[in-house]
Amino acid sequence: MTNLGRVLGMAVMATVLAAPSLLLASKAQKTLEEQVRHELLMLPYYSVFDELSFQVDGNTVTLLGRVTRPVLKSDAKNVVKRIPGVASVDDKVEVLPLSRFDDRIRLAELRAVYGNSALFRYNLGAIAPIRIIVRNGHVTLEGVVANQMDKNVAGIAANGVAGVFSVTNNLQVKSL
Repeated sequence: MTNLGRVLGMAVMATVLAAPSLLLASKAQKTLEEQVRHELLMLPYYSVFDELSFQVDGNTVTLLGRVTRPVLKSDAKNVVKRIPGVASVDDKVEVLPLSRFDDRIRLAELRAVYGNSALFRYNLGAIAPIRIIVRNGHVTLEGVVANQMDKNVAGIAANGVAGVFSVTNNLQVKSL
């Protein structure tokens, strides 16, 4: 009976001692994700017309998304490489083609979506929750809105811009 008590006591002690290291590992992972997110959002040329996302797998960060400027792609990779705990960066960011036609559509979409009175509140923050991606006349809305009505209004506003071939509404509905 005393041996069984010792074995159980040792098992409980091992569990108690191992739990903080498991908590620290998950906290370190969360901290790495927060650092990557912060560094990407602080990039100087990151605008409403760019969409960057990432995945963290251990100490490898995969960058995803579409940007209008090649310098933003290289800056994103370089800034993430410098974060402590990141061993490698897999860059899968697409640079959108240069086009005056697309630039005109971007500005018109910006006015249509953020100028809409129902969506005006999304224009108040420093970081735009609705991203407008234009590639060869095709528009994709990315980001987060508060309700289904806002998603529908944004899609209708984007469809109303002249010269747009198609609109894909990938907005996610989440409480802000």
